[in-house]
Amino acid sequence: MSLTRPLMALTAATVLAFGAAACGGDDDEGGTTTAAAVDTAARDSAAAEDSGGTVRIVASVPPTDHGWLGAISKNAQAAADRFDDVDFRLLEAADADSQAQQIEQAIADRPDALVVLPQDGEALTPVAQRAEAAGIPVINVDRLFSAPDAATATILGDNHQIGVSAADYIADRLRCAGNVVEIQGLAGISVTEERSAGFAEQLRKACPDGGIEIVARQPGDFNPDTGLRAMENILQAQDRIDAVYTHDDDMAQGVVQAIRNADRDDEMFLTGVGGSEDAMAQIREGGLYAATFLYNPAMAASAVNMARLIALGEGFEELVPPEVPRQLIVPAATVTQENVDEYEEYAFN
Repeated sequence: MSLTRPLMALTAATVLAFGAAACGGDDDEGGTTTAAAVDTAARDSAAAEDSGGTVRIVASVPPTDHGWLGAISKNAQAAADRFDDVDFRLLEAADADSQAQQIEQAIADRPDALVVLPQDGEALTPVAQRAEAAGIPVINVDRLFSAPDAATATILGDNHQIGVSAADYIADRLRCAGNVVEIQGLAGISVTEERSAGFAEQLRKACPDGGIEIVARQPGDFNPDTGLRAMENILQAQDRIDAVYTHDDDMAQGVVQAIRNADRDDEMFLTGVGGSEDAMAQIREGGLYAATFLYNPAMAASAVNMARLIALGEGFEELVPPEVPRQLIVPAATVTQENVDEYEEYAFN
């Protein structure tokens, strides 16, 4: 695929949103930036003035022991550190219940804005709605809330397009004939559902006469150990596997280990999602790990910048009138051995 147009598209979106965000961009055909704008001028900008010119932003995220989530927290902190007028606090929550409690406490402390990457978008929707009702704007990152009134603005990766891109890649490699395994992320969250839906829908479109069968589908919880166990079970049950679509590069390392332990790595190829350093290195080597699909965790920096603008009652200077878009969608990139050099600078460890 042509890389120039998608990179230019994302760069334009990044410049529009933040001027000088923490990291570079991502790309792929089909990416979209949705600008159903929030009228931030209607927001009360007195919050920053009341706090002596300081914008207080609280970010709540899942545990950052996962590589991509670790990059999310680093990018959020780096963005906050760029501004002298931002007082930033990052909270990590082990599960949806504790995250809800964190946000309830944050509401009581009355920050100027909340940035939330929810453990589970549906489970965290009620507390996000309470924040919005209390006049605290919420910026939703990556995993969607289940109601539109739970966030003032949302920044997402194009997870449906990731599934589409994975289906296109696998269908092309297999020439629409073979057995495929899907190792999913956390069951029930929007990221997993969109990556699965895009994959299944596009396989049907790419191979209208059939020929590719998803012979097993199992959650791996974005966790290498769980991915390993899931793949071990599938390998025992399936005599022939031609390709494995995993939803996460870190989780995929457990899947890779299971395949190699079974001495079946010459039988199949694997794709991941995320853009980890380990995945990039294995893609460069060639063999089992064939491709990954990613959007940049710099979206967390974007979310912090959006939160600051909303709290100040400001918007993107490039828009007329200046507003903060209600939704930004970061397009997906396909990384293979042929173009891995162009993406390694965006890899996380």
